[in-house]
Amino acid sequence: MAIQRFHVGPRLSEIAIHNGTVYLAGQIAESTDLDIVGQTKEVLASVDALLAEANSDKTLIVSTQIYLADMQDFAGMNSVWESWVVQGATPPRATVEAKLANPKCKVEFVIVAAQKD
Repeated sequence: MAIQRFHVGPRLSEIAIHNGTVYLAGQIAESTDLDIVGQTKEVLASVDALLAEANSDKTLIVSTQIYLADMQDFAGMNSVWESWVVQGATPPRATVEAKLANPKCKVEFVIVAAQKD
């Protein structure tokens, strides 16, 4: 079965779809001057847009990995996550502290989701 790729660049694709599964590249905020709440909101808005483009949505997320530059931001990130995620459709997730490629980024999300039928 073929792999579909969207927003293909020299280093990565923003979306890859294989066999009805959507894989998003790590999503970071473009506005790096924002606090953790602002960056998380911006990233999750990007996730929504990319999932829609891939014929999916946040209720179909099967796995989430969250990378925080500083675990002190855990509560702030969770406050946004908990208002964004659909209760009853919360996906398995892991959250770890990691040194991110851009030191101004506070959070990065990696999402795997199913496509709509």
